[in-house]
Amino acid sequence: MQKSDFRGVLPAITTKMTPDQEIDLDGVRADVTFQIDAGVDGIIVCGSLGEASSLTRHEKLAVAGAALEAAAGRKPVLLTIAEDSTRAGASLAAEGEAMGIAGLMVLPAMRYLADDREVVAHYRAIAAASKLPIIIYNNPIAYGINITAEMLKEMADEPKFVAIKESTGDTRRINETIAALGDRYQLLTGVDDLALESLILGCHGWIAGLVVAFPRETVAIYKLAMAGRIAEALEIYRWFLPLLHMDIGPKFVQNIKLVEHIVRGTSPVTRAPRLALVGAEAAHVRAVTETGLKNRPDLAKYGF
Repeated sequence: MQKSDFRGVLPAITTKMTPDQEIDLDGVRADVTFQIDAGVDGIIVCGSLGEASSLTRHEKLAVAGAALEAAAGRKPVLLTIAEDSTRAGASLAAEGEAMGIAGLMVLPAMRYLADDREVVAHYRAIAAASKLPIIIYNNPIAYGINITAEMLKEMADEPKFVAIKESTGDTRRINETIAALGDRYQLLTGVDDLALESLILGCHGWIAGLVVAFPRETVAIYKLAMAGRIAEALEIYRWFLPLLHMDIGPKFVQNIKLVEHIVRGTSPVTRAPRLALVGAEAAHVRAVTETGLKNRPDLAKYGF
């Protein structure tokens, strides 16, 4: 992957925590090594799945630093910018660049529901704060702000805006964006249980969640799809779908950390206000994960 090329599988990794909800930097380093060894194309830290909303600026930079140490130049590390103010986002972007981050995934400013003009101004200010390439993260379901094709046209004159994380949950948006803007932006699917459909429609990459537990399967689906081996990709994808559904809903962080714990033995701890799953919610995640492990596909069948 080139510095401004975000094709491939990009895990949005979880932020590993100790039992007392402190950041486990050794756990972050081990996680990055695990993902890269499994064949992913880059690492994204401190995103929604990485519990950005409950991390301090200092903690985000510490996680980014640990990820950079573990990646050791083998794959790019990207930092998520999801701050409450444009000023804070721009400052974090500049600090990320100074420490060696390869790119940014940028959300609209949090809490305040900005109008279109304010959103565009926010993105331009973040872009001005560093020389790094930027993925524009569009998730109106979670964050209440819809970055439209008209807004993307308006921002197209800024070369640092290189890609869009398409998380609207509506695959029609992929065709609409391509129709409006051609190949101006790389399109990256950000909804796990729409990933194969999105890749077939023209997305260049997959910013993935359940990859944290099943990176080899995620990479296999992506590579098969890119090679036009859709029927084979679909076989793995259909096995994966019950697990991929865990990426949807307000407790997706708890869901995915529990799946990761069951599969890999990593810490399931989340930071409050998120609490560990209990009762029927925990039982459901465990049952789906155990079924998935029992029926896990043999990737050698597909050449992986």
